[in-house]
Amino acid sequence: MTDPLIDRRARLLGPNVPTFYDEPVHIVRGEGVWLWDAGGRRYLDAYNNVPHVGHCHPKVVEAIAAQAARLNTHTRYLHETILDYVERLTATLGHDLSQAVMVCTGSEANDVALRMAQAATGKTGLIATDNTYHGNTAAVSALSTRRPPIGGYPPHVRLVPAPDSLAPLGGSAEAQPEAFAANVACAIAELEEAGHGFAGFMLCPFFANEGFPTLAPGFLDPTVEVVRQAGGLILADEVQPGFGRLGTAFWGHEVLGFAPDVVTLGKPMANGHPVGAAVTRPEIMAAFRGAFGYFNTFGGNPVSMAAALATLEVIEEEGLMENARTVGAYALDRLGGLRHPWLAEVRGRGLFFGAELVDETGAPATGFAIRLVEGLRAEGILAGRIGRAMNTLKFRPPMPFSREHADLVLDSVDRVLARTEVPR
Repeated sequence: MTDPLIDRRARLLGPNVPTFYDEPVHIVRGEGVWLWDAGGRRYLDAYNNVPHVGHCHPKVVEAIAAQAARLNTHTRYLHETILDYVERLTATLGHDLSQAVMVCTGSEANDVALRMAQAATGKTGLIATDNTYHGNTAAVSALSTRRPPIGGYPPHVRLVPAPDSLAPLGGSAEAQPEAFAANVACAIAELEEAGHGFAGFMLCPFFANEGFPTLAPGFLDPTVEVVRQAGGLILADEVQPGFGRLGTAFWGHEVLGFAPDVVTLGKPMANGHPVGAAVTRPEIMAAFRGAFGYFNTFGGNPVSMAAALATLEVIEEEGLMENARTVGAYALDRLGGLRHPWLAEVRGRGLFFGAELVDETGAPATGFAIRLVEGLRAEGILAGRIGRAMNTLKFRPPMPFSREHADLVLDSVDRVLARTEVPR
């Protein structure tokens, strides 16, 4: 017997609409780091970065309601809130990243960033890793690897091998930075030879969808030099690691230690209200504005900007970046203390942590990872999986996540690990 809500969903939304978990959770309410289903059961949200400062944060809710009751229109009329927000946002960034295009999603932001690179360089060639995701517009989905484009990847796109913790490029962690850069250099040469030229390299500074491998600050330095020598731009997708999530810096590119030319933002920036942005230097923005007549009806509207501004204020007022640092270190230490033969590597930074699972032969333990996530859901803990083989357990909770919440999660992980049978 099927669930009537699932049947209705399929009838109205079509087939293959993604849901989490074998038994999808019907969520009806959220508060802080907690979610409640239609039956009244409470779940600890250890996965969602969209409600960055906590589900239904009262300050963000109040800002949305107050602005919606006053005015909501688009940016072809003058309004102060978008300017107030961009000033506050760019004050957190260096490298003369001082101008922004406001959009509604990270996908749109990344689409704009690709066009910025092409406008600034006059070239069309683009590079990403071979295990990434940057959104679902036609342009950025051509960089994503989960579902290759119909007809194959376009000729102006090259995908380079992603960095890896357990199987590092070049054979060792020490050799991996130069090996990664060498692959980027090879891709640039191919694009130049094919006549596309090289416009930009898009990456997540935490390599989140690649499984957030353990990489030391400076890892990207050889690649940055290669990109700069070729005249291309570095496009940093901060949708997952940004806004203080990594604990030791507000942005992922600061942690890795490089200067991007464009920074793109999305999911967490307005705590669930649909807001995204592409931030860049004035000369790149001028090239983009000159080449494209870009306008986004809902991007930068007063209600969205009120939500985004309130979210920034809460991060600062509640010390959420420091919370990410201290609680994340505690959670990672506790996770590292768990014992199981298939826990190959525990890793992460701030409130973005997890563990890669491999079997006794070293093969990805994807099936085991699936059972762990399902077992955690059964215990009221929402977690996820990521990585090339989807065998890396992933925790990325809202930023008010505390030590007590971490204990609840890690106690549950310990129990689920102990009772989950390994395949034979």
